[in-house]
Amino acid sequence: MQEIMQFIGNHPMLSLAWMVLLGAIIFTTFQSRFSKVGDIARGEAIRLINKEDAVIVDLRNRDDYRKRHIANSLNLAAADIKSGNLGELEKAKGKPVIVVCAGGTSSRDPAQNLIKAGFKRVYVLKEGISGWSGENLPLVRGK
Repeated sequence: MQEIMQFIGNHPMLSLAWMVLLGAIIFTTFQSRFSKVGDIARGEAIRLINKEDAVIVDLRNRDDYRKRHIANSLNLAAADIKSGNLGELEKAKGKPVIVVCAGGTSSRDPAQNLIKAGFKRVYVLKEGISGWSGENLPLVRGK
């Protein structure tokens, strides 16, 4: 214990960085644990699409969406979801919704906003479009 205190005394900035990092890890762990938004693997996403007519919401910008996207997905901006401009998605409140971004890291906040908007089953696709295409799952070109 004395060595730890001596290290903290000799390296206050490094110790502070470790504490901030530990706090961030604890915060994100608790946030995901108690979130109503679930993470979903590609296999389960395919099952929801095929068996339960899940709706895919692609958050990427319009150009990336046009290059390639999951078939029948809706392209919505995170800002539109936050402001309640859901368009066609509004009709799908009873269906599972899978939120997709480029890498699976920026989908959580928009997914939480969908929960607030009244959607019951909202999921984030793990690894996003990059994971989907990495497993050679089908993508279509936009119009």
